[in-house]
Amino acid sequence: METIMRLWSPLQGTYLIPVAIILSTIVFYLAANSLFRIAIKIIRSYIKDTSVSYELMVWPFRLLVSLFALPLLLHYIPLTPDTREFLKHTLLISSIIGIVWFVMRLFRLFEQVILQHYSARVKENESARKIATHVSLARKILNVILLLIAVSGVLMTFDTVRQVGLSILASAGIAGVILGFAAQKSLTTLIAGIQIAITQPISIGDVVVVEQEWGRIEDISLTYVVVQLWDQRRLIVPITWFIDRPFQNWTRTSPELLGTVLIYLDYGVQPEILRQELERIVSLTPLWDKRVVKMHVTNASEKSIEMRALVSAVNSAELWELRCLVREQLIEFIKRNYPGWLPKVTMEMEQGRPSDKV
Repeated sequence: METIMRLWSPLQGTYLIPVAIILSTIVFYLAANSLFRIAIKIIRSYIKDTSVSYELMVWPFRLLVSLFALPLLLHYIPLTPDTREFLKHTLLISSIIGIVWFVMRLFRLFEQVILQHYSARVKENESARKIATHVSLARKILNVILLLIAVSGVLMTFDTVRQVGLSILASAGIAGVILGFAAQKSLTTLIAGIQIAITQPISIGDVVVVEQEWGRIEDISLTYVVVQLWDQRRLIVPITWFIDRPFQNWTRTSPELLGTVLIYLDYGVQPEILRQELERIVSLTPLWDKRVVKMHVTNASEKSIEMRALVSAVNSAELWELRCLVREQLIEFIKRNYPGWLPKVTMEMEQGRPSDKV
């Protein structure tokens, strides 16, 4: 009994409270983790038509829970003053990083929820594309701001850095000018990204033509834009390109487009017959949106005339298929029924007269 009391006395005086705090922290961690998973299951049961990754919040949450009781633990563990101060400083830095990490993951989760909500309409709906672009760029801008705040907060925990910072305040104007010249291109790119987010000349899902390449805007960051080309290549374009240079945006206000099909025929063609055939062709295909169908003679040369078929479709992909269909069937119609309309070259050779005999 005396041996047990001898062992219990130092344990009670020095280690009882730390052990109790450790056990309480473990219990609190396990309970909070279980509640977090239960909350995720409940949310998914209410929102079934989404694939949002709520697990993004697990590790930041675990870090914050682990840091919750450690300051109390340090207070009761017998440590040297320098060691205690070092551990407190480490916990402070870890807390700043954990909070910023948690908030950044929260922003990412919110972005996924919004994008999942508008994913079914983002390709054809202008407002959905704008909302998706706003949310994506806003998250990236907020992440940059959070990182700057985190780095500043960590640096300000060091006394030497704080003293140096206070002494530099007097020359901040000169330092700012020097830094501005040194980072002029980076700042220009960052400002261009913010300008794109506000004015939105492009949105996620827009169909654009850049450097004579046709593609769809896949991602917009603060420094570059990813364009998914028609053959599944990715074109990485600096974001300043969309501020400084002209480009084509086929879905700026609406995805509906007009397309042309050019056919070159002989002067003997009868445009009205070809016009009726064009109307018959488009009326039989769901690719045509029933807005525009026209046929005109748009040019004439010494060898042929140019016939232009004008048709409409709901988006660029269906317009491409419709143009190919119209071109193929018009050519087949002319070859089968009016081969004389096809362009031909007429040559006349003057027969030479026999030379006079002497």
